[in-house]
Amino acid sequence: MSSDLTNRTVMLSGASSGIGAHLAHVLANAGANVVLGARRAERIEALASEIEATGGKSLAVALDVTDEASVVAAYDSAEAEFGTVDTVIANAGVSADGRSIDVPVEDVRSVLDTNFLGVYLLAREGAKRMIAAGPPQQSKGRIVLIGSITAQMTAQGDAAYAASKAGVAHLGRQFAREWVRKGINVNTIQPGYIRTEIAGDWFDTEGGERQIASWYRKRLMDIDALDDLTLYLCSDASRYVTGGTFTVDDGQSL
Repeated sequence: MSSDLTNRTVMLSGASSGIGAHLAHVLANAGANVVLGARRAERIEALASEIEATGGKSLAVALDVTDEASVVAAYDSAEAEFGTVDTVIANAGVSADGRSIDVPVEDVRSVLDTNFLGVYLLAREGAKRMIAAGPPQQSKGRIVLIGSITAQMTAQGDAAYAASKAGVAHLGRQFAREWVRKGINVNTIQPGYIRTEIAGDWFDTEGGERQIASWYRKRLMDIDALDDLTLYLCSDASRYVTGGTFTVDDGQSL
């Protein structure tokens, strides 16, 4: 399968760390113009410099996915630099760990606003602009939502996060149905556990080690676990794939 993203422009949220920062390099290496969106401006500016130093094309834009005005401004900046964004990866996410009876309500709101509303706003604005651009631009539209295997599991300590990701999975199918006649493909990737900043030092604790030991393959996934599927879903090769929910978890949820 071709993973060539030459001439594509990708809006990538949550680009300042973890999976987002890693995918930024992967997308740029595949030829895409990568718009790096996050609240931590200094991080994405440094990341943009790294990409450009290796011959890639990127743009750092301040982005708070919970704020519609910020989302609109980010797309405006992207269009001014590269033209219409034809590929969106909604990756920004936060968590609020703890038992549900103990988590402060403001933390619950933060999780839902970032993980669900933020995905909604980022994907919707991208679709609006693809549709306005008309064919052939809209017919090559790709939107990838980053969910989580917690959407299909139950556990203690991440109820708001898991529920928000379950909402993302269904939202992906709703968007796919709504935009299917516009040529925009919408798919959701549900990753398993990867050692990233959002997990903190959990997997170095006794509880985290027990969790890893409970999985059949007794290991975390590497940071590159999503690379091939993400490139495929963003590329022309996935023209017949929309409304899908893809689990990539090394069997952790079995």
